[in-house]
This record gives sequence, C-alpha cells and structure tokens, in this order.
Amino acid sequence: MNNPDVAKQLDVLRSQLNDYNYQYYVLDDPSVPDAEYDRLMRELEALEEKHPELISHDSPTQKVSGQASDAFTPVQHEVPMLSLDNAFADEEFSAFDKRIQDRLKRSWTVEYSCEPKLDGLAVSILYEQGLLVRAATRGDGQVGENITNNVKTIANVPLRLRGNNYPQRLEVRGEVFMPKQGFEKLNEQQKAADKKVFVNPRNAAAGSLRQLDPKITASRPLLFYAYSVGLVEGEVEALANRHSERLQQLTIWGLPVCKEIDTALGAQQCHDYFAKIGQQRDDLSYEIDGVVFKVNDIEVQKELGFVARAPRWAIAQKFPAQEQMTKLLEVEFQVGRTGAITPVARLDPVFVGGVTVSNATLHNQDEIHRLGVKKGDTVVIRRAGDVIPQVVSVVSHLRPEDAENIVFPEHCPVCESNIEKLEGEAVARCTGGLFCGAQRKEAMKHFASRKALDVDGLGDKLVEQLVDQKLVKGPADFFKLDVAQLANMERMGEKSASNLVNALITAKTTTLPKFLYSLGIREVGETTAANLANHFLNLEALKEASLEQLQEVNDVGVIVAQHVFHFFREQHNLEVINDLLDVGLNWPSIEAKSEDQQPLNGQTFVLTGTLQTMDRNQAKAQLQGLGAKVSGSISAKTHFLVAGEKAGSKLTKAQDLGVEVLTEEELIHLFTQYS
Repeated sequence: MNNPDVAKQLDVLRSQLNDYNYQYYVLDDPSVPDAEYDRLMRELEALEEKHPELISHDSPTQKVSGQASDAFTPVQHEVPMLSLDNAFADEEFSAFDKRIQDRLKRSWTVEYSCEPKLDGLAVSILYEQGLLVRAATRGDGQVGENITNNVKTIANVPLRLRGNNYPQRLEVRGEVFMPKQGFEKLNEQQKAADKKVFVNPRNAAAGSLRQLDPKITASRPLLFYAYSVGLVEGEVEALANRHSERLQQLTIWGLPVCKEIDTALGAQQCHDYFAKIGQQRDDLSYEIDGVVFKVNDIEVQKELGFVARAPRWAIAQKFPAQEQMTKLLEVEFQVGRTGAITPVARLDPVFVGGVTVSNATLHNQDEIHRLGVKKGDTVVIRRAGDVIPQVVSVVSHLRPEDAENIVFPEHCPVCESNIEKLEGEAVARCTGGLFCGAQRKEAMKHFASRKALDVDGLGDKLVEQLVDQKLVKGPADFFKLDVAQLANMERMGEKSASNLVNALITAKTTTLPKFLYSLGIREVGETTAANLANHFLNLEALKEASLEQLQEVNDVGVIVAQHVFHFFREQHNLEVINDLLDVGLNWPSIEAKSEDQQPLNGQTFVLTGTLQTMDRNQAKAQLQGLGAKVSGSISAKTHFLVAGEKAGSKLTKAQDLGVEVLTEEELIHLFTQYS
C-alpha cells in the first residue's frame, strides 16, 4: 500500500533535483554545490530502494541528468551516454568490487582502469573517414546538443585523425575542461571588462562551450581529454580488448588522453591510486573531483551490462567535497599588516575540503556587492587544498526574511582611524599607519630600516620582541628605551644595548626625504619622498598641501596624491609625527634649488649592472640631486641608460628603443661637469 507521506517526499526530492539539473546542465548556472546535489540524490535512491513500487519512469535516478537546450539542434546519440554511480569512501568502492565478483559468480582479482575524474562537460565527437563531422553534449543521455562548430575551435581536438588505421565511423567520448591557469586568466579578463566572473572551471567550461558564437568559444582556454569509445563502425584492425589499451589507440590517432591514467589490480591498488591522485590534486593543471574506476576487460564489461542510468562495470569515487552549503551568521572586519580591511564571514561550522570550516573570507567590499550576500544567508563555501576558505555564491532561494545587509565600516575596528578606499581600487585600508596596532610591527620595521631611519642594530626580530612586550607602541618609543630595558631582550647584552641606544641617538638627525619615507605612506618610496621634500622644502608646507598642489610634484599622480593627502588628514598620524619631533628628530633645512642647480630636470635615467666606483643608490641620489628622475624600467620615454658591468636585458631593450647608453665613466664625467 502506498504511503502518501513518502510519495510526497519523493515528489519534493525529484522536483528539487530536476530544478538543480536544469540549472546545472541547461543554464550553466548551478545554485547549489555538487555535494548538496549528491546528498539529495542519495536520499532519493534510498527512499526508492525501500519503496520500489513508487519509482517513476521520469525519476532523476532513472535517467542521466540534464536535457538538451532549445538553443542548439538536438542530436540523438546512437549509443546512449550514461552517467556513473558514485562512491564516497574506500569501503563503498570495496563493496562495488565485491558486487562485480558476486555477479560474475567467480572469485578473481579485477583489473581496473583508473582515471582522474575531470570537472568539465562530457561530449561526444564523431569522426567519419577520419574527419570530425559532429560533436554533441551528453544532454539527457539519449539526446544532446549539436556543438560541432564550438568543439572544432578547441586547440587539442583534431579535425582529422592521424594515420589511416581507424574505423570508418568512430565516436570518441571525453571531457571538455578549462585548465586552472586559463580559468584564472579568464576571470581576470571578465573582471576587467566588468562582466560576470565564473564560479569554478567547470562552470566556465560549460558556459564557453555552449556559446552561440563559436568565436567566443575559440577565445576561451578550453581543452579536451578522451576517456572512452562509443560507436564503432566499419572494417578496421581489431580494437584492443582492454579499455586502457583502447585509450592508447586513441592517442595514436591524434586524440589527447589524460597522462595520469593508470591501471590497478584489485581494490587495494585502487585505494592506493585514489590516495596518490588526492595528494597530487592541488598540483594538477586541471580540476578533478575524484577518480573513475572502470573494469579494464571489455568482454567483462559487456557481461556485467548496465542498470537504468549507469554501467555496472564503472564507478566514480569522489573526494571530500570542496564546496558545501552553510549559513552565514555574522561578518567581522579584520585589519591586515598593511592596513587592508578584510571582511570575514563567521559560519555555522561545516565539513568541507577535509576540514571543519567556521570562517571564510569575503575578500573586500566589491566582492560583497558582487555576491549580493547578507547576514543570515545560506552560502556556498569553497576550500581547495590549503587555500583560505571563501564564500563563492549565495543560495538566494533560501534567504530568510530577516537577512541583514552587511555594512562596511567607515573607521578602523582596531584604532578608529578613517578607512580609505580610492576609486578604482578594490581594497579599503586603515589610514592609521604607524598608530594602528594591527599594522604596528610592519610599520616599526619599516621605520627603522636602512633606507628610512637606518637604526644600526634594530633588526626585525628585536622590533617584534619590543612590540610583543609592549615596550614600544609608536616609533617615538624607540628613542625612550634605555640600556637596562634593551639588555633584557633575547640575544642582547649590555654592550649591544648600549650600542643600540647610541645608534638611536644618531638616527635622530636625518633628512626630510628619509623621514617622509620612514612614515610608510602608501606608494611613497625613496624617489617620491625626495621629490615631495624638494618641492615643498619643509614638513609644514607638505602637511597643508592640497590635492592639486601635491599633483604638481614631479612623478606624483592622482593616486599617490590621495594617499599623501589622506595620511596628513588623519589625526592619529599627526600625533605620531608630533611625538617624533618631541623626542628630538630633526633634519637640516632644504634650500630651494634654482634651475641652474637642477640641470637634469625633466630627464629620466635608468641604472643597470654593477658600478665600480659607487653603488647604484649613491648614483641614484646624485642624479636626483641634479633634478633627474631615476626609473626602474626602460621605455621610449627614457633619456639615458647607465650601464655598469654585467648589464642584461635592460641594455638590450635600450639599444632596441634607441635610448642613449652611458658608461660609468661617462656618468662620473656628468657629475663632475655639474659639481
């Protein structure tokens, strides 16, 4: 007797799975991760196994997922393209191996072909007389879509088979996929063009392959790997009777096959192969989500046969899901060592990628807007290898009514300084710099570094100790340290401590360019710091400069001007500067230089190779003192390249561009001329 509750439950599951199939295979826009689909499918299979009288002919368990799209001409598969049953643990594969032996009614060690399960789109390619005449998607297994013109654009798909010893009609089946590197590059291009980015390589491959314009498909980095033979007609030397050998025959005919394919005897060797590929997974150039095991003997395959939607002689063992659904409970904002503000999703803990995940990155404000994510949403989390877990999409149809918008803070959650987000930049940053506790260690290291205050003996390890022990909270605190405090530090004795105190006293007298560089203002390097100092001549004038005045400085554009402007408008930064002046930091005043004193003004130099009479920093400083701009790269706008010993590619490029090349001797003569 039929149970109405079970029948209703079956209807709900079938409806859900059919919707997900349509989104995945037809729209190329999956709304849930594979793991959620697999969970529902297993639930449906278990219910139908308990209630076989309720199995319907149109149940997702009875057919291959997907259907042909109306956008393409339908193709009737002459040999059905079936799906595969799944295993999710070694025990399930061992049970599959035992079922084979039981069905064959003999105990023997089964040989398997072991193949990485590529995460792409299954296709059929038909060759007649060696020529590619048709390509189709799997569709529902019986009817697919004609994508011949698109498949012809894939770089490693031969339009004509090699040699002449192939069947008159040969249908090759395989996977079209997008390599990881190509996927990343494609998404960068999509972002740059302000277009929708793809969630994963499989989604990108499917979307690329089913374009109505083959030129779009041709522009995408798609590849194909063959994994089986379907239809075979016409006289030809006998096809091999082992599946793995048939794949090698395909390579002889010019068809690409995955290099990681191997064979295994018995369940244990299959377990070993699965573990090995799992370890290699992150290093592979393509995405996989498991391993496909196929009985290698073709005659045994025929003997085993099929069930409704899958062969009895093959199974896909999947890795732990890299994507899972969970609920986003809250969003916190973390401050990185460079001041970058990163929104972090606090999640209902979920097992994904082999570990339990309770936090995931949302990257930045633009990503939050792109995802359209809210607090309380059900989200898809992805974790691949050692990559930080991230929110990749929102399951919008599960959004609760009380979902809350995520509001990006205007002030740093650590130090309350203003948050700066410049136009055209994705990352928002705290402007607290030397004041912000989250940035303190890196800021302090920079402050004491050789090109900044150049405090001899104040290395990175010691800076970290001093910050950790709360002996310094700002750079002015360095100059308040005494010998007794320093002598207690790790690897510091009284002599070293005394030397460091003296070095700090010496470092109090510096130059305005070095002082500006030591402050760690974003994108203000040595050259820009020198240009700012030489333009404004004193700190007060620089602090009061407008955006327009800042852009009048040589080599200062809109972005750098904004960084400098905002830095000096942050009260915390002004307090740090005042503290440094209070402990005695000083520098000689800068005299305005006449045009006669800057004879190289407007000219760009590049230094390369090894100089014998001075180091490149000294040469750079002298050139800048004469008004020149010193760049790190050669371009058509470069006036002179100074080439020392072992000058490399820059010299070659300068010669190609017709840039005048100076020897070290000629540079010294130039300095003498203007001294």
